[in-house]
Amino acid sequence: MGTELFEKAKKNKADEFYTQLPDIEAEMRHYKEQLRDKVILGNCDDPYESNFFKYFAMNFDFLGIKKLIATSYSWSPVVIELFYQRNLR
Repeated sequence: MGTELFEKAKKNKADEFYTQLPDIEAEMRHYKEQLRDKVILGNCDDPYESNFFKYFAMNFDFLGIKKLIATSYSWSPVVIELFYQRNLR
């Protein structure tokens, strides 16, 4: 059953697979001390949609992160909207 769902999802180009926020929270709670004063670099499809970016941004002070950097090779719909709003004034 699981394999069939996966194969069907692979054929559907609009389907995205994102790690769920509760899964990230459950795993990252083990690494609080290791993250203190660290720079976190996340290579995301879209930082505005990435649950990893959301987790680190929401817990920035709690984890004591020094810096959070997110990169992306494609335009985000959020960035495009902000770009056009600022440049069409």
